[in-house]
Amino acid sequence: MSRQRPSRNRPRSGAGKPRSGKSPASGRPPGKLRIIGGEHRRRQLPVLDKPGLRPTPDRVRETLFNWLGGELYRVRVLDLFAGTGALGLEALSRGASEALFVERDAQVAQAISDNLATLAIDRAQVRCADAAALLKDETATPFDLVFLDPPFRQGLAEPCCQALEAGWLAEEAWIYVEVESGLTPAVPPTWQLHREVRAGDSQGRLYRRSESDADSLKDAAPEN
Repeated sequence: MSRQRPSRNRPRSGAGKPRSGKSPASGRPPGKLRIIGGEHRRRQLPVLDKPGLRPTPDRVRETLFNWLGGELYRVRVLDLFAGTGALGLEALSRGASEALFVERDAQVAQAISDNLATLAIDRAQVRCADAAALLKDETATPFDLVFLDPPFRQGLAEPCCQALEAGWLAEEAWIYVEVESGLTPAVPPTWQLHREVRAGDSQGRLYRRSESDADSLKDAAPEN
């Protein structure tokens, strides 16, 4: 959910929206990311002053991680279009075994690395790369939890959802997808919607993957 989005006529502030010195989502001055729960609870980390770059609002993160609950312990996490890295950092604080952050802006990627060092987290990797291209061009050991929050209005969500099925997901992986309100990208038949949340101009959906669902669909399909 942390990302760099195209922005027009917006101030260079933490949330990319006009404000009077404070974030409407959290009530705190812009430029800070707060870890909500787990080992690093209440730790505040700096956020670069870049157009459209902001942490996922506290309320949305808290809702998402309440949904996930105990599913976070010892899981492998992939944070695509990582931005501030808020989601991946939160998962690591709450017990994830390792995380891969993918962010194409070199300065933003370095900021994630710096925040990992501040928290003394050594079980994470930051890749300065284009997330959509990475999914197409590489393979990886399957991840248990994926955060997919591409820039809005660029048509990236749906192809990335499909690309994740090419070996990036564990059999019962969780996938969190955030897109602009009103958009419902098609997802693979192996994904079942678990929960959804709306906040401002965005809508987040948490899916659970199950290969058995896809097998059931194949069995039910009429023969030609």
